[in-house]
Amino acid sequence: MKKRGGLRGRRLPTVSETSAGGLVLDELSPGGKGALIGRYARNGAMKWAFPKGHIEEGESAEQAALREILEETGIEARVIAPLGTVDYWFVAEGKRIHKTVHHFLLRAEGGHLHPADGEADDVAWVPMLDLPEKLSYHDERELLQRVPMLLAESA
Repeated sequence: MKKRGGLRGRRLPTVSETSAGGLVLDELSPGGKGALIGRYARNGAMKWAFPKGHIEEGESAEQAALREILEETGIEARVIAPLGTVDYWFVAEGKRIHKTVHHFLLRAEGGHLHPADGEADDVAWVPMLDLPEKLSYHDERELLQRVPMLLAESA
């Protein structure tokens, strides 16, 4: 019997990746708006998420979050507080990837919202009350639950 090609039956190499990003608010109040990036999925649907990206060698998670947010959205921000860490697994390019993402709550300090580096297909300021419906990923929606407490603590 002839074996089929592909990855079935083969053990994939495992790779760990670490990223940072977060929720950037235009103002530190429940009436504020959060900056999201949109990327088209393979099926053509727009997926909305917090801006984030890989931590480069020598960077802290906070430094990477600030850099990635600026690169992806054009917004200069400052960190208010850690929002939480999410980790998940996926397969890409013949590898099994374990990804850890450090999220922060941030305040916009300058810049102009636009898809700055070509990684995002769209960017938007979304009212806080609409964020749970707009975000495409469950783990990021769960992080939103911490925002009211963090806003109260920062006041």
